Amino acid sequence: QVQLVESGGGLVQAGGSLRLSCAASGLTLANYVVDWYRQAPGKERDPVATITSARSIYYLNSVKGRFTVSRDDAKNTVYLQMNDLKAEDTGSYYCRAGSNWGQGTQVTVSP
Repeated sequence: QVQLVESGGGLVQAGGSLRLSCAASGLTLANYVVDWYRQAPGKERDPVATITSARSIYYLNSVKGRFTVSRDDAKNTVYLQMNDLKAEDTGSYYCRAGSNWGQGTQVTVSP
């Protein structure tokens, strides 16, 4: 059974940092394009970071220089390091590998 499990969300003050994890079972993340999505309250779910099988990386412009996506193949986990967090980064964060989604983890940034 394929499962993606996000963790690492929480409440943080503006300027703080969090590291999100997306741990996979039933599939090998290195074989997929893995995306991190963010869904702010009342808004659509939008991609914020992508890492490909070849480790090509893409970011939403608003998070460039603050967020870093990486993959640990030994742990079959993709990470999203988020620094200098802003109130507008608040939302639920989801990872996606192919058609598989995790359940999400909540990030709340207080002003």
